Amino acid sequence: FCTPCLQECLKPKKPLCGVCRSTLSPGSRALDLEKQIETTETTCNGCNKKMYLSKMRSHAASCSKYQNYIMEGVKAVTKEPLHNTRNFPNRFTFPCPYCSEKNFDQEGLVEHCKTLHSMDAKQVVCPICASMPWGDPNYRSANFMEHLQRRHRFSYDTFVVCDYDADEDDMMAQVLMRSLRDK
Repeated sequence: FCTPCLQECLKPKKPLCGVCRSTLSPGSRALDLEKQIETTETTCNGCNKKMYLSKMRSHAASCSKYQNYIMEGVKAVTKEPLHNTRNFPNRFTFPCPYCSEKNFDQEGLVEHCKTLHSMDAKQVVCPICASMPWGDPNYRSANFMEHLQRRHRFSYDTFVVCDYDADEDDMMAQVLMRSLRDK
């Protein structure tokens, strides 16, 4: 739980369980859980020594093989990615072309523009279309609000398996082949 939510559950007047919201009685311990931790065996991922879960934390603090095991995992996760992500366009979040507020997903951008910019007639570039391989980053829509509501009512990824690198002819051929197989 995050601190604000946990603090809400532990208010002095009525402390509640964070999961089921039942009233907590002060000082009560989960004895069944403690017993399970005392009687469940596990194996150290570093030295393969068997022990009870209740002893694992103190063992892990002193086991150099376990600490090496953890460090290997950290190194594997923090290595440089195999490909440079800066070469790929961001097709997940978009700025508002009217007020430059950032990080909208497609549906969020549509909703934001409908709510705050429905009367704005300024011609703008659609950031969603501009991020697509077939999009023109310089094309200014004559009626951006109508464009949003007609073209971007749903996300492409939700309804189609998109291969953004394939050209339109290849995608059409794939669709036709799939439709013939489905008959």
